Amino acid sequence: MSETGHGEGRNRLERRFNALAAENRAGLVTFITAGDPSLDVSLDLLKGLAKAGADIIELGIAFTDPMADGPSIQAAGLRALDAGITLKKTLQMIRAFRESDFETPIVCMGYYNPIYKYGVDAFLRDAKQAGVDGLIVVDLPPEEDEELCLPALAAGLNFIRLATPTTDNKRLPTVLKNTSGFVYYVSIAGVTGTEAVKAADVQPAIERIKRQTSLPVAVGFGIKTPADAAAIASIADAAVVGSAIVDRIAEGLDDKGRPTPRLVEGVLEFVSSLSAGVKQARV
Repeated sequence: MSETGHGEGRNRLERRFNALAAENRAGLVTFITAGDPSLDVSLDLLKGLAKAGADIIELGIAFTDPMADGPSIQAAGLRALDAGITLKKTLQMIRAFRESDFETPIVCMGYYNPIYKYGVDAFLRDAKQAGVDGLIVVDLPPEEDEELCLPALAAGLNFIRLATPTTDNKRLPTVLKNTSGFVYYVSIAGVTGTEAVKAADVQPAIERIKRQTSLPVAVGFGIKTPADAAAIASIADAAVVGSAIVDRIAEGLDDKGRPTPRLVEGVLEFVSSLSAGVKQARV
């Protein structure tokens, strides 16, 4: 795969984690749902995240039955669907982002159904062309790697797998087998956005994963404040913040659910504070 100034596919994530390691710091991974709260505002947020300090962006693919998501991200998906988002428009949004940002990795996160309906081969081709770097598909276990994981890897996209507190030593090698880019450790059993994470509880799990893979480990779920992000950044390769950012988007809506003029600014100020927290920690 070619190394170009535009930074392609799997190399973009690898380069970003290498750069973070050279700076001796963890990364900030931020999550928003494509199309939330509207297509235009969502694109403005996407374009602003890296400038506000996001090192990697997770972009949610809205789906009607988001079983692994908590109330905040479920609501974001419904707002996005109401605003007319589709998987095709999500990829168009990434293409627009890539017009001005060639280096910030983007990972699409969602469920298999929209990709299956789009067509796996067509989706992988279009995602690659749009500038997607990796996929997190929460409802495809390793036993179904032929469905999407292996074709994604062959297409030059990372396939990022989730490990959880219930992933024991017997299961972990199966989870890690075809994982690339990074390992996403879900710090709390259950749905997103419900509890606060404690770094001391997470550290043994990170160490256990690191004994079985050289991939970076990002920790998500339960990171709500800059202090939370700093605590996780002191023990992991990246801190993932989703629900807390999505909550800021919801707070920026008026009583009719329309974006207020300060919504984007307010969300990006919060992301900047998270970034400052992460940069204060040292892995």
